[in-house]
Amino acid sequence: MVKFINRALSGVLYIIFLVVFLGRCTHVTQDTEKEKNTQKTTSLVDPFLGTGGHGHTFPGATRPFGMVQLSPDNGREGWDWSSGYHYSDSLITGFSHTHLSGTGIGDYCDISVMPFYGDKNTTHTGQEFSHSEEDARPGYYSVSFKNRLKVELTATDRVGIHRYTFHPDSLQNISIDLGFAINWDTPVETEIEIKNDTLLTGYRKSTGWAKQQWVYFAAVFNRPIKEHHLQHDTIDQHSKNVAIGKRVIGRFSFDNFDNNEAPLLIKVGISSVSVEGALNNIAIEASGWDFDKQVQEADNVWESALSKISANLIEPSMDTIFYSALYHTQIAPNLFSDQNGMYKGVDSIIHKAETYERYTVFSLWDTFRAAHPLFSILQPEKNTDFLKSFMAFYAESGLLPVWALSGNETNTMTGYHAIPVLTDAILKGTVEEEAIEAIYNAMLASADQDIRGTNYYRDYGYIPTDKDGWSVTKTLEYAYDDWCIAQVAKKLNKQTDYEKFIKRAYNYKALFDTNTLFMRGKDSKGNWAEPFDPYYSEHGFEGMYIEGTAWQHSWFVPHDVKGLIQLFGSDSAFVRHLDSTFAVTSKMTGENVSADISGLIGQYAHGNEPSHHIAYLYNYAGKPWKTQEKVRKIMTELYTTGADGLAGNDDCGQMSAWYIFSALGFYPVNPADGNYVIGSPLVKQAIINLQDGKKFKIIAENNSKEKIYVDKLFLNGKPLERSYITHKEIMTGGELRFIMSNMPNKAWASKSNAYPPSMSK
Repeated sequence: MVKFINRALSGVLYIIFLVVFLGRCTHVTQDTEKEKNTQKTTSLVDPFLGTGGHGHTFPGATRPFGMVQLSPDNGREGWDWSSGYHYSDSLITGFSHTHLSGTGIGDYCDISVMPFYGDKNTTHTGQEFSHSEEDARPGYYSVSFKNRLKVELTATDRVGIHRYTFHPDSLQNISIDLGFAINWDTPVETEIEIKNDTLLTGYRKSTGWAKQQWVYFAAVFNRPIKEHHLQHDTIDQHSKNVAIGKRVIGRFSFDNFDNNEAPLLIKVGISSVSVEGALNNIAIEASGWDFDKQVQEADNVWESALSKISANLIEPSMDTIFYSALYHTQIAPNLFSDQNGMYKGVDSIIHKAETYERYTVFSLWDTFRAAHPLFSILQPEKNTDFLKSFMAFYAESGLLPVWALSGNETNTMTGYHAIPVLTDAILKGTVEEEAIEAIYNAMLASADQDIRGTNYYRDYGYIPTDKDGWSVTKTLEYAYDDWCIAQVAKKLNKQTDYEKFIKRAYNYKALFDTNTLFMRGKDSKGNWAEPFDPYYSEHGFEGMYIEGTAWQHSWFVPHDVKGLIQLFGSDSAFVRHLDSTFAVTSKMTGENVSADISGLIGQYAHGNEPSHHIAYLYNYAGKPWKTQEKVRKIMTELYTTGADGLAGNDDCGQMSAWYIFSALGFYPVNPADGNYVIGSPLVKQAIINLQDGKKFKIIAENNSKEKIYVDKLFLNGKPLERSYITHKEIMTGGELRFIMSNMPNKAWASKSNAYPPSMSK
């Protein structure tokens, strides 16, 4: 009996212990989740992600879509220094105020400032640093050089703010090098003028990728200049107060206030219009000297921008990848109009943006695919300004932008992909009805131009290889752009135009070879270009595929995947060729293989944009489980943390936008039809915070590294049997719930009525 009582008491005590212990564990778990939920999203961003490898991002300080990108430059030429900085380097030569994020061509890096010890006559070729002495977060960058000189940078939209901490007993100096340039950029005329002992002004005019780039600046100091030394080209100006030349350099010494440890602060405003515009930008955005307050304000702005998606992924490291990607999608496009609305137009005339803010840096060949569709969800107001910037560009030049940079048309890459971005906005109902006609006329101007091979495209129904370069890529992309124009013509009840452009949208068929199952080049007589090698890459203009091979470009028919499948003869033949794309050798032939072809899985090249939709095409042939396998492999193998975390150029956020969509579980294969094709989410749950307080919630039950397949899908509690959702369903708000499994559900969305829409019936 005593043993029984003791056992009973022991059992009671054990139960009490379990209740208390499990309660404590639950409390700890809840606290952990609460701590994660209250963690600032800015703390999850790593601005160094993509600064190594071929990512071409920069680590410096900027605000969302800001005019200023204040970041370090290594002072080297070369493809991997397109942003001015590469993680492999150990020298910094200056901190300039404009940078391109993830591009394949280097430009910008305007108004380079560098602190240094010594006197004003000291020259330097760069200062050594260690990554262990660097720090970067949204809106802030710092580095301590090996000589213990500390640099801290932050920015408002149009002003870069520097804080330099020197040894208190040192000779404290800065240089401003207006001749500093990377890659294609060449200064044409520069000026520094000393207005008074705390104010410098000037400008830098250059030519390069942007043929006519103007950057005016004003630099304000928190302490007086003690001595200065100006030099233009190789001529010393000594104590003169102004210098003009191709390469003006100014060196300035500052009193250290009898060993005072107070740092030197500099505010640099920039403008494409005038020194007065730069000064006004400073006066409005950075009137005081509280550096830490500006850092906090930048963090607050970024927190608001990044909090538009609240997400938890299946592994903590993926949270960093996700929010770093979301950060990188909001660096470009960049503000181009001043606080007073003034900006330099494509026509080199000064204009004023009256009802919007003017933007530049539109890498449209890249960003039309996913970045702009993402903006339509997360940045509808900004997206409206982007579209108005397109139309201002058209008013100033007669054509919509192709690759707009600093008030210039670079005409880089193929297609005229402002058209799908505008079409997408019109079809989603975010454009005023009275503006659609003018937009349509701008689209027609691009389609009817006689440059970029469009005349051959209209005459032959394809671009012949003996008439123009990149002929296959151009034909496929023009056919897609024609589909977009047709949709706007239909909305405007322009039936004749609709029939014209919808017919041209089928032009992709002219280049499909039923024997090889590839899109191939034809000459003007209709003969296939020989010899044909689907592994052949030619980076130059004489190639038939821009930055790619037949394996990658042959899949670009996003408006009519069903029509493409019909050319293959069956769903199964289409799927077999898709499988081969991911399974064949990654080796390429040719003497001038494009370096942009990276992130290879077979001949799928995720490091460049033509491949970005390919993994999702299985949905159009009733095999969504194969899409789920492929997108999971891409996300988990080709996106990592650290400097080498991107498989290729981020291209103004497109590589990152692909990850954001795919991690949420869907992707816009046709970026202008308002449909998102289902993949395999990496989130456990996510909330997209929409306008007007609406929310779209994504839940992925049982999600893990092993459970990559969609077993069931529910939209607002009801089973969803189709393999896509619509923009309207997202923007209305609601819940998309995935039930994940480690085994494919081959029956889900396998019937033709569940496939995503295509032009062909």
